[in-house]
Amino acid sequence: MEMTPQELLQYNGSDPSKPIYVAVKGRIFDVTAGKSFYGPGGPYAVFAGKDASRALAKMSKNEEDVSPSLEGLSDKEIGVLNDWEKKFEAKYTVVGRLAS
Repeated sequence: MEMTPQELLQYNGSDPSKPIYVAVKGRIFDVTAGKSFYGPGGPYAVFAGKDASRALAKMSKNEEDVSPSLEGLSDKEIGVLNDWEKKFEAKYTVVGRLAS
């Protein structure tokens, strides 16, 4: 399943009848099982319904870092992002891709 960023936003946890999705490097993960983290009021709620690649790489929860852009990231930050991606792969199901 392919989704636009606008469509992905509908899965940000604000509608309890829908799953919660977070994209990492363009792949969309169903993180509903981690609702206490990604749901409203959770510590990572800022990532819900978005591609959080840049923020994960920078270990940031700032709204302006929640972006698919990897431009200007250091090798260390890319390594951190790859580690996050492995964690997501181990815990959550991939449900689709972000349309480029």
